[in-house]
Amino acid sequence: MLKKVSAQNLFWCFLLVSVGLITSCKKDSPGEDTQSTVPDKNNLQTPTTNRDFLTRDSIFLYAKQTYFWNVGMPAYDDFNPRKYSNNNQVLAALKALPSTGGKDKYSFIDDGSVASQLGGVSGDYGFSANYDNGDLLRVKYVYPGSPAALAGLKRGNIITMVNGRSTSRSSQANIDNLNDGIFGNNPTIALAITKTDNTVQNLVVARGSYNINPILFSNTYTVGAKKIGYIVFNSFTTNAVPLLDAAFSKFATDGVTELVVDLRYNGGGSVATSEAFTNLIAPSSQNGKVMYTTYWTKTMQDKQATILQNQKFYDTNSSGVKTLFSMFDYDYKPTAAAGNQEFFKKRGSLNGLTRVYFLVTSGTASASELLINNLKPVMDVKLIGRKTYGKPVGFFSLRIDKNDLYIPQFQTKNSADFGDYFDGMAVDKDLSDDLTTDFGDPAESLLAQALNYSATGRFTSFTKENALSSTNGVSRVQIDQVNEKLDHEFKGMVETRKPILK
Repeated sequence: MLKKVSAQNLFWCFLLVSVGLITSCKKDSPGEDTQSTVPDKNNLQTPTTNRDFLTRDSIFLYAKQTYFWNVGMPAYDDFNPRKYSNNNQVLAALKALPSTGGKDKYSFIDDGSVASQLGGVSGDYGFSANYDNGDLLRVKYVYPGSPAALAGLKRGNIITMVNGRSTSRSSQANIDNLNDGIFGNNPTIALAITKTDNTVQNLVVARGSYNINPILFSNTYTVGAKKIGYIVFNSFTTNAVPLLDAAFSKFATDGVTELVVDLRYNGGGSVATSEAFTNLIAPSSQNGKVMYTTYWTKTMQDKQATILQNQKFYDTNSSGVKTLFSMFDYDYKPTAAAGNQEFFKKRGSLNGLTRVYFLVTSGTASASELLINNLKPVMDVKLIGRKTYGKPVGFFSLRIDKNDLYIPQFQTKNSADFGDYFDGMAVDKDLSDDLTTDFGDPAESLLAQALNYSATGRFTSFTKENALSSTNGVSRVQIDQVNEKLDHEFKGMVETRKPILK
């Protein structure tokens, strides 16, 4: 089985030890200018000391051996990564290869921020925003303890100005201003907001470091004779499990028999956290049965991904001695013996849940979808909101010089052998997001549907929210298209546990 106790430490050891390695095509440390050639006898290239060229070579070569869609990839000379002017262009060309079937909307290059956020520390403003049904830009969530929270920003606040410019989406320039202001790297952001009591306030929020608490809200509701638990979970960080344990302990004390899990803005994160969350919800009757199986790239399964020898970390061997290993030393076969088949193991004291409702949107992705997919074969699951993002594949980071490369390397399938939801998961009740009401308000549209179904066994039938805005005739489709341009949430399923060392 996979190592549960040391998984987080192993992940950080992997990141720290691999920092500075230029990987595949550079034999010495990145601080030295040494000549290098691509380690592929079938391809020849001119030796170079150009670090940019070496990095682009590495991006291609890692993909050639570990990319989920590497079957049918061209040879190095045919692809020629050095003809591209930057790393992102190389990655874009990989994503556009016919071998992907147009499915790769997931790969990216990061400066290390994702690894930090995955560990539960962020360095941004701590909020995000979308347009509502009335075409008004509203705060969709605020992380507790973040700079935005300390400045008084709350979900539902209307943002009327960003850095002195209108938030009307009437022009691409305005959308660009929002992306630069809210999601860019500026040290501060100036906001004009209208609160729910119609008071107007001007705020300046400074970027800052804060610990992420992914549980934005939790509560227990009484519906007839039932107790319904509700939890808003915004990110599968590696520090989230103790927080989830505490929330579910409260649900058990309250006698909760149905559960509403709000994942509407959750783009994923740690596989280990998703697995723990699954075991908090799943019935104990599933103990010992298959939860899901991980299918790594065939070259990795066949021990042909030799390039992974460059991704090194320290771990304790079978004799208890701290030893330098590489990612090549793992067994990637889709078997329990290799640690790539997970089994249900009940966590916590909340047992006997009869149904779980997931509140979702197009931003619900990856580790969130893994949680849903794990539970679908074993209990009554209802999805409310909009079709999910569609990301049944995941990755671990590959350190290349000063950046982390994230390319899909595995797919997960549940106990029913299903995992092909690349187009997203369909919902049982189609409903647009309600930004006008705070989390936990029983009148909030998505939560109200779950509570109504619990009480009556059916969803309500009103559909106004999916048609035209009552204020200006703007279609919901148009609003959704703009919101997609403002969607900068991380979407990923990161394998922080590792398969068993060979």
